[in-house]
Amino acid sequence: MTMLPPYSRISVLGGGAWGTALAIAAMTAGRETLLWAREDDVVAGINQTHENARFLPGVSLPKSLRATGALAEAARADVLLLVVPAQVLAEFARTLAPLIAPGTPLVICAKGIEKNTGRLVNEVLKDCVPEATLAILSGPSFARDVAKGLPTAVTIAADNEIAARLQASLNSPAFRPYASDDITGVALGGAAKNVYAIACGVVEGMGLGENARAALLARSFAELARLGEALGAKRDTLMGLSGLGDLVLTATSKSSRNFSFGVELGQGKSMSELDAPGHPLAEGVATAPALIKRARAEGVELPIAEAMADLLSGALPLGEALMRLMSRRLKSE
Repeated sequence: MTMLPPYSRISVLGGGAWGTALAIAAMTAGRETLLWAREDDVVAGINQTHENARFLPGVSLPKSLRATGALAEAARADVLLLVVPAQVLAEFARTLAPLIAPGTPLVICAKGIEKNTGRLVNEVLKDCVPEATLAILSGPSFARDVAKGLPTAVTIAADNEIAARLQASLNSPAFRPYASDDITGVALGGAAKNVYAIACGVVEGMGLGENARAALLARSFAELARLGEALGAKRDTLMGLSGLGDLVLTATSKSSRNFSFGVELGQGKSMSELDAPGHPLAEGVATAPALIKRARAEGVELPIAEAMADLLSGALPLGEALMRLMSRRLKSE
């Protein structure tokens, strides 16, 4: 791929931990960067004390990083990184649409599937902003590691020329983007892995051993690959950073909110306890029923994801989840 010139100005829309980390990555790559946040205290903290104390405490931000609460101002950049939760992406996209110049790349940096419709994040954005120049960034990337400048590799999917320019815009010694044209595959991998990370956490919390967790992780990837094939995703994408790479990271690390949530669930905590104030639900909780909805629409069976959806909804007791999976009809791998 021929290296194309980078975009000059990048706006990151979303002032959470991941948005702040991506703003740092963009600045490290040499881009003029503006961070939009909905919360007044986040904007003030970034501009005055150079810290996002609410979402990324303890991490010093570049003094030249500027934040704003004015969406119209942030929308005037060459590239917009959309770092808002998947479940509010549609509403946010409709608000943003009249503010953006034609041809401005909109890079989805959220992971998930819309709860009520089963739409992937790229489908949500395309439906809400049909004329959008669409891209997606995903991969095995904890926000705090990126913010600290620790080595990270991600996938950026878009039309070839857009992907190449986004690569050039975000590349630095500690942040390496790989280009892809498989937007569907990258969107699916980033969403589904959260459901399977909860499942692996449940195995850990129940004390079922490393054998069980390894088997579950392998069969989870098999489910992801089956659905990906049905949706037209490329096998290489699912085997790469945004698929298997992100799944392994999220399903094995205690730094993962979804894995840690599953551990607590496996130890016997109730959903009401895990949904208490100050203890937000993991992304995979909303994604699980949406993933099943989409898989059924495609005629694809996802037994592990189905068990997780039923467990999270209360339809399946914790002790019966493993029994359901282990008693399934014997089959070839």
